[in-house]
Amino acid sequence: MTCVSMGNPHAVIFVADVDSIPLEEWGPVIEHHPFFPKKTNVEFVQVKDPDNARVRVWERGSGATLACGTGACAVVVAGVLTGQFHRRVTLSLPGGDLAVEWAPNNHVYLTGPAVFVFDGHLSLPA
Repeated sequence: MTCVSMGNPHAVIFVADVDSIPLEEWGPVIEHHPFFPKKTNVEFVQVKDPDNARVRVWERGSGATLACGTGACAVVVAGVLTGQFHRRVTLSLPGGDLAVEWAPNNHVYLTGPAVFVFDGHLSLPA
């Protein structure tokens, strides 16, 4: 596990096959572990090569999500720090592909689509 802060906490875990991870089982265990007193986001990462990976995300307080911008950025930083990635990586998440670059100026840049996924109505009590 590589822990990274992108302004919020992330626990990045590199695995051989993201599809074999029981996300709904392990996500909440790690999110609520005492090591993370304010909880944490959890990313499971399957490295395909130094420029490409597959990611599944357990977002603190929300559960399994289609994608996570800060999570994608944390994944690339963790991958560079552990020698698994180049500084520009394409990540495939259930919600689509994201391009992430950890630039020499130490800024992390995220590029990807934004798509509508939900519509709802909120009724407030009188």
